[in-house]
Amino acid sequence: MTVTDIESVHLMLATVNKYNRGMGRWEPNTRARLEQAAGELYIERGFEQTTVAEIAERAGTTERTFFRHFADKREVLFGGAGALQELIVNAVMNAPDSASSVKAVAAGLEAAGAAFGDNTERVRQRQAIIAANPELQARELSKLAGLASAIADALRQRGVADPAAILTAEAGIVVFRVAFERWINATRQRGWSRLVHETLGELRTLMEGERRAHSKSVSVDARASKSAGSNKR
Repeated sequence: MTVTDIESVHLMLATVNKYNRGMGRWEPNTRARLEQAAGELYIERGFEQTTVAEIAERAGTTERTFFRHFADKREVLFGGAGALQELIVNAVMNAPDSASSVKAVAAGLEAAGAAFGDNTERVRQRQAIIAANPELQARELSKLAGLASAIADALRQRGVADPAAILTAEAGIVVFRVAFERWINATRQRGWSRLVHETLGELRTLMEGERRAHSKSVSVDARASKSAGSNKR
C-alpha cells in the first residue's frame, strides 16, 4: 500500500467519523437521550423557553436526528402515548369473553402498569412539566380523549352496544386519571393494579349510593303524590 493509499484511507475514516458525529445515525439510545435531555431542560428553563436545538445539543446529537424521533418538542412528553393505548386496548380485547365491560376495561387499565414500571420519579417530573403549561395540558386531554375512543371501539368489538361502550370507556378514563394521580403522589410506593381496583371500587360505591338515593327520592315522591291524591278525594 502506497503512502497515497494510506492517506486516502485516513481521509475516508475521518470523513465517516465526522458524518457519524454530525448525524448521530448510529449512536445508541438516541431517543432515550433526547427524552432525558428534554426533561432536564424543561425543568431547568421551562417548556416554552427550551428549543429543539438546545435539546439536541444536550443529547449530543443534531436537530435533524431529533425530528427523526419526534414531530415536535411536545411529542417528547407524549411519544409513548401510542404504545400505552395499544397496550390498554389489547388487554381489553383479550379479556375473557365472560368478563363484563367494566372488568374488561379494568384489565386494560391494569395492563398500563407495565408501561409505567418503577419510573415513578421520572413520571412525576413529566407531570410537573405538563401541569405548568396550558398547551401541554390540552395535549394530554386530547390524548386521553383518543384513548377513551379507542377503548370504546374495543368494547364495541366485544359486542357492547352504545351508549354503554362510550359510558364505560369514559368511566375507565376517570379511573385511570385518579389512580394515576394517586400513584405519582403516593408517599410510599403502591402497586398500580391495587390502585386501579381501589379507585374502581370507590366509583362503584359512589354510583351505588347515587342509585339508592335516586330510588329513595322516587319512592318519597310517589308516596307524596299518592297522599295528595287521597286528600283530594
